[in-house]
Amino acid sequence: MCGINGLVSIETKDTISIKEKLSQMNEEIIHRGPDQDGFFVEKGQLVSIGMAMRRLSIIDLSTGKQPIYSFDKQKIIVFNGEIYNYKFLKQQYLNDYIFNTNSDTEVIIALYDKFGVDSFSMLDGMFAFSIYDKTLNKVFITRDFFGEKPLYYHKSNDSFLWCSELKSMMRILTSKPAINKQALNLYFQLTYIPAPFSIYEGIFKLEANHYIEFDCNTFDFTIKEIEQNFKKIEKQSKKECIKITHDLVQESVISRSISDVAIGTFLSGGVDSSIISLCLSQQSSSKIDTFSIGFEKKSFDESDKSRTVAKLINSNHHEFIISEKDLTHKIDEILLNFDEPFADSSSLASYVVANKTKEFVTVALTGDGGDEVFGGYNKYYMGKLNQKYTQIINQNVHNLLSKSIRNLLHTKDDKRGKRYKLNRLLNSINYDGDFYFNIISLGYSEDDIKELINLNYFKPNSFDYYKKIVGKNNTSISDFKNIDKIMSLEGDMLVKVDRTSMLSSLECRAPFLNKEIWNFTSQIPESFLINGWDKKHILKESFKGYFPKDFLNKSKKGFGVPVGDWLRDNLKKELISYCDKSFIEKQNIFNYDVIYKIVNLHLQGKIDNTFRVWTYFCFQKWYKFTYEK
Repeated sequence: MCGINGLVSIETKDTISIKEKLSQMNEEIIHRGPDQDGFFVEKGQLVSIGMAMRRLSIIDLSTGKQPIYSFDKQKIIVFNGEIYNYKFLKQQYLNDYIFNTNSDTEVIIALYDKFGVDSFSMLDGMFAFSIYDKTLNKVFITRDFFGEKPLYYHKSNDSFLWCSELKSMMRILTSKPAINKQALNLYFQLTYIPAPFSIYEGIFKLEANHYIEFDCNTFDFTIKEIEQNFKKIEKQSKKECIKITHDLVQESVISRSISDVAIGTFLSGGVDSSIISLCLSQQSSSKIDTFSIGFEKKSFDESDKSRTVAKLINSNHHEFIISEKDLTHKIDEILLNFDEPFADSSSLASYVVANKTKEFVTVALTGDGGDEVFGGYNKYYMGKLNQKYTQIINQNVHNLLSKSIRNLLHTKDDKRGKRYKLNRLLNSINYDGDFYFNIISLGYSEDDIKELINLNYFKPNSFDYYKKIVGKNNTSISDFKNIDKIMSLEGDMLVKVDRTSMLSSLECRAPFLNKEIWNFTSQIPESFLINGWDKKHILKESFKGYFPKDFLNKSKKGFGVPVGDWLRDNLKKELISYCDKSFIEKQNIFNYDVIYKIVNLHLQGKIDNTFRVWTYFCFQKWYKFTYEK
């Protein structure tokens, strides 16, 4: 695992200056790769080009140093990630190729040397890499199928930059870019910013399963989708699908366990992490290490479930009970490391478990992606319920009833129980076919944002970009999964895991995020994914025999963090400072009266506004650090 940086410049032809800029960019991401750095710099007739990386050594510790060259020295690569099928690809397609290392990185460049950009679809892994092809005078910058590894890019009149983390780019830009208005609106609706947008005007994220082709001759680029060669799944019986699911998951865990350093698993006690931990324990000749966290606040603590699984698989279990103090004194370090506003509060817990895990291992398998791949979210129910509700209840009747019902469902405390879930369902009801976009909007509705944000920053229809991709009438579970893959998986879940783990120099791998498993679950009957009220049905049926009866049917909260309480206590002083009238008026983004009311109702304990206040808090923390430090 690594971090990469790159630069193509018209103005700066001096290779020493190019390397100095790359060194500065690398300095910002030492946490991603504390073991080594590497540089490639070359002065051309039209442009100068440089690529750099920081390396966390996982595979081929002795000879895997980057950059790595093709056999003819005409193609150069810097690479962040892991290719899980590199040994198969090497044996299948590259028997005649002379290798200098045993690394997966050299397999990528060898495949490109032989197959060109068609090689990108052959890769099973998590990755972001850049290849400079001297024979074409082009740079190819590529991101994996799910978007597990990050990639930002920016083009100006005289330079083209790319990097793993925004902080590298911000280090060498001469001035801070303005806020991107569409990204701002997306953030306050979703609580995160999905690709291709970033919080900054002119800086973008490369979308998952895409690559940039930058032509150094014309100093211009195109972005293309990687064409995956998915096979059509023949119609299978449910019994056959159960066996296929079992085997695919087991095979994925095997492939993602390749490592020359110590490996363990995150074990929350939920379905996904329990199955991954079970599979790794079955495949290991010795006890595996499992890691979990618990909370002092009992309504958020589920450590008993992880202990049950750890005992079942006989793991070396490490449990860390987290207090408010453990997290609140780390909030700045965690939140500001995202480089743009990010309000998924579970990132705080994710960082703590990653940080503690790094004391014992360098690689951890996780259950991430299980919900998106196998249909495990309550919001998939909500999508179906919306369809039935809008067919039965007239829209005018709904409008009359909804306001009074919402008032009854208001909660005072951050418990996220039944009333919270019912309120979310009610707020998502939509008669225009956009209900799933309402469901995934965890922050503010568009109507709320119109009141919250000044008109010069408000941008209506901020989801239009994504609606054009997924089309209209998204009513099936497959539709919901696809929206999640494009937006919440790439923009929230995978950002959270990447940044919090790499901040601790820990590599996280997600066996459920496997292209073949995604292809399989996208073609089987939806009733195999959600059977009645049973979510992730086919996955649980495949592994239920290994666990106590009904264990996989127990409810699971995930890494919830009681930030609503903290905003009324340890974080209250800082929150109030972000509501200062003179500060807000000078900032000229928010309507003071609106935000004051939202925050005050929460602080007084009259209404639980946790998500909305936390989203505002995280934005202002980022804003002050970025523009006023």
